[in-house]
Amino acid sequence: MRGDRTIQEIAAKHRLHPTQVSTWKKQAVEGLSGVFSEGGKPQGPSESEIKDLRAKIGRLAVENDFLAQGLKR
Repeated sequence: MRGDRTIQEIAAKHRLHPTQVSTWKKQAVEGLSGVFSEGGKPQGPSESEIKDLRAKIGRLAVENDFLAQGLKR
């Protein structure tokens, strides 16, 4: 990205195909614009995803408790 090496040089150094290096570079350049436009804050899970995950944790905790009681008998 700095421009001090060619894609072919980078690919040869890391034993990659030049097309793969080009693809990664393109993805990086496209992704950088999003970092600055969103204030650099990472996007986390939505509130509904958090609610669903907490519900799943609760169900799994109940299942674990039930199974643990069965093993103690």
